[in-house]
Amino acid sequence: MLLKIENTHTHLKGDIKITGSKSETNRLLLLQALFEGLTIENLSNSDDGTLMQKALVSTSETIDIHHAGTAMRFLTAYFAIQKGRKTILTGSKRMQERPIGILVDALRSLGAQIDYQKNEGYPPLSIQGTTLTKSEVTLKANVSSQYISALMLIGATLPNGLTILLEGKITSVPYINMTLQLLHQLDIKASFKEQSIIIQPAQIKEVQKIITVESDWSSASYYYSIVAMMHRYKSDYPTQITMSSYKKDSLQGDAVLAEIYTRLGVISRFEDTKLVLQLDTQKKLPDLLELDLSNSPDIAQTIAVSCLGLGIECFLTGLHTLKIKETDRLEALNTEITKLGGTIEVTDKTLHLKKRNTPIHKNGNIATYHDHRMAMAFAPLGLCVPVAIEDAGVVSKSYPDFWEDLKTLGFKQEIIG
Repeated sequence: MLLKIENTHTHLKGDIKITGSKSETNRLLLLQALFEGLTIENLSNSDDGTLMQKALVSTSETIDIHHAGTAMRFLTAYFAIQKGRKTILTGSKRMQERPIGILVDALRSLGAQIDYQKNEGYPPLSIQGTTLTKSEVTLKANVSSQYISALMLIGATLPNGLTILLEGKITSVPYINMTLQLLHQLDIKASFKEQSIIIQPAQIKEVQKIITVESDWSSASYYYSIVAMMHRYKSDYPTQITMSSYKKDSLQGDAVLAEIYTRLGVISRFEDTKLVLQLDTQKKLPDLLELDLSNSPDIAQTIAVSCLGLGIECFLTGLHTLKIKETDRLEALNTEITKLGGTIEVTDKTLHLKKRNTPIHKNGNIATYHDHRMAMAFAPLGLCVPVAIEDAGVVSKSYPDFWEDLKTLGFKQEIIG
C-alpha cells in the first residue's frame, strides 16, 4: 500500500492513546509463561506482541515468528529450557538473515541443545529442550541487549540461577535495567553491577502479581517529531499533543526523548499518567544536534528525520546495532534522505546529516524496507512537503493504529494504487 500524506495545518492539538511498550510486553509475556499467576494489563497491540503471545501458547513443533526479532531472541532461550520438547523456530526471509549465533553459543555453553537448520549462525533453529546444568556464561558487552535480556529472563528458572559476565563496553544499558526491574517486580533477586549480572534461582514457581505495562516511548517519538516540526510555521496558535499512559520514572530507555527534544523546542509535561507535549515557540533551535544513542538506538531514525525537516545538522553515534534490525537502518536512511535532497554520510555506527540549505524534494516515495520505524519516522515530513510511504501497513509490527491516530491531527491521507 502506497500512502500519500500531508498536513498544512498551522496548529495541532489532539489526544492520542498508545498501547503498552512492545519491549516491556514481550519480557512480561515470557515471564508469565515461566511463572504462573502473573496478570498483565495494557499489553502492546503490536504484531510482535501478538506473535509472542501465540508462540508461547502454541503446541506446534514449528513456530514462525515472521519479522519479530525480539521474539526470536527471547523464544530461543525459552524453548531451550522446555525439557523434552523439540521446537523448530523460524521467521521471515529477513529474519533468516539476522544473526543469532552469539545467543546460541551462550546457551550451548550452559548446556542447551540447539542446531542450525540452514546457515550457521542464523535462523531457523532446531531446539531440543533440556535442563541447563551450568550457571555462568560470558558475553561481549557490545552485543544486542536482547541477547542479554533473553538469558536474564530464564535465569531464575535454572537450578543454580545464572551469572552473566560482560566483556568490554556495555551498550543499551536501559534495556538491561528494564529486564532487571521487571524481575524485581516478581520478587526475583537479581543484580547488575559493573560487568556482572547475577540472577538468583526463584524460590517459587507461582506469583500473584498484576503489572500494568507503560505505553510505548518509541511510539511517542513520532509525536515529538511532529511537534518539533511545527517550528516551521511560526504560528501563534498552540501546538499540544497529549498521550497516555506514561510516567516520569520510566523503565524504557527511549524516555530520553523528553530531554533530547527539549533542544528542538518540545516541552514535556506529566499530568498524572498523561504525557503532554507542547511547542516552545520561543526556543532557538541549534545549528548542530550531536548525540550518542548507544542506549536508545531505536529513536535514531526519528531524530534524523526531525533534523532533516528542520534543516538542522545532526551527528549521531552509537548506532552499531542498527545494521541488524528489520533492515540495515543506516543504509536505508542514507538512501531515503538522499532521495529527498538531504546530504548524509553513514558508517557502520554513525550518521552525519549536513545542514539543509535547499527545499526538501516534494512527492518523494519513501521505501520502508519492511521496517515499521522507517514508515513512522518519515511520516512527520508530511508537515513540510507531501510524502508517499511505501508498504504503509508495515506499521502494524509495533503501532497498528498509527495512521488512524495521525488523521486525528489533521494529516490528510490518500491511498495510491
